[in-house]
Amino acid sequence: MKRWPLLLLLVFPGFALAQADPAPAEQFVRQYAAYYHVPPELIAALIDVESRWNPQAVSGKGAMGLMQIMPATARRFGAFEPFDIEQNIAAGTRYVTALMWEFHGDMRLVAAAYYAGEHGIAREQLNYRNPEVVAYVLAVRRQYMIRRFAAMGPTRRSFP
Repeated sequence: MKRWPLLLLLVFPGFALAQADPAPAEQFVRQYAAYYHVPPELIAALIDVESRWNPQAVSGKGAMGLMQIMPATARRFGAFEPFDIEQNIAAGTRYVTALMWEFHGDMRLVAAAYYAGEHGIAREQLNYRNPEVVAYVLAVRRQYMIRRFAAMGPTRRSFP
């Protein structure tokens, strides 16, 4: 029963009660995404779903900061102060980059591994059946597509 609020937030992100101003962090997202050659829309979509741009967010399992990095993962990827916006985004982007290499750029598997851990997803590939993981991947995909289309700018048939 405790999973319903998480599923609702993942599927309907508008249910979130409060959002922090993402402007200061967006520069770091663009900077580190460009440096590590990952789509900035993916990093931003992960932040949308993970913390709703709250740099002080802490999950029930202990994940911290904007990108909701677990303490061991934060240390592994160089965030010794995980509530520091720049360190959190840098470490989270490094982690996403490692996942992109491991899963050959398949963003569905990258998102699933970011949520559930790379070992289980590497073993199952696209056969994961956990409803929370599926809902998470769909929520990240939704946010990614919204951001991707917004970044594309006006279409050919734009009207004044």
